Amino acid sequence: MRLVIARCSVDYAGRLSAHLPLATRLLMLKGDGSILVHADTGSYKPLNWMNPPCTISVHEPEPEAAELGVIEVWRVSQTKSADILYVSIHEVFSDVEHHLGEEPGLVKDGVEAHLQELLAEHIHLIGDGSTLIRREYMTAIGPVDILAKDASGATVAVELKRRGDIDGVEQLTRYLELLNRDSLLAPVRGIFAAQEIKPQARKLAEDRGIECLVLDYEAMRGLDGNHSRLF
Repeated sequence: MRLVIARCSVDYAGRLSAHLPLATRLLMLKGDGSILVHADTGSYKPLNWMNPPCTISVHEPEPEAAELGVIEVWRVSQTKSADILYVSIHEVFSDVEHHLGEEPGLVKDGVEAHLQELLAEHIHLIGDGSTLIRREYMTAIGPVDILAKDASGATVAVELKRRGDIDGVEQLTRYLELLNRDSLLAPVRGIFAAQEIKPQARKLAEDRGIECLVLDYEAMRGLDGNHSRLF
């Protein structure tokens, strides 16, 4: 991975046009060929990016651009489309490269993994008459924690977290959009399950027609009464 901090402007041309004025930004060039443009705000979301496969080439600036302080121009072209990202570099403050090695993937903590196992064993907690299809149902964008059928035969996708926040709801939303394209599964409804669900996440889930299930871990282990609640 190459990390470049530079004063730059960015222009995107393709299905739409976008412009980022001159500012200091982080340019992240990943080993998979992607490039992401980050600011010091905005959490994990880049300001602009180009997905792989893409080709990056470096060019001398046009005379007019050079007069404005541009020292080089990165041309990032998407291999499968006509989309192009132009990064006009004015000044480079840092340019470092690291080899991160093979990525082992996300490993869920023991409680979250055990929650999934317990809910699969007691699938009735998502609704009487429900049956398990499978755990870790693989999709093109990752595995759905639990896929099940409810009493009416409709498909249910369950996303499990220890603490449910907005990111978890967004993740489930993406899964639902993908699963509902499959005529053998659609319509698919979602359940967001966690030991604790933050108010903002609950509100977002409700707005998107996603049910929220609060799980009592100790009760599911048989150490207490069953206090799971379906809202």
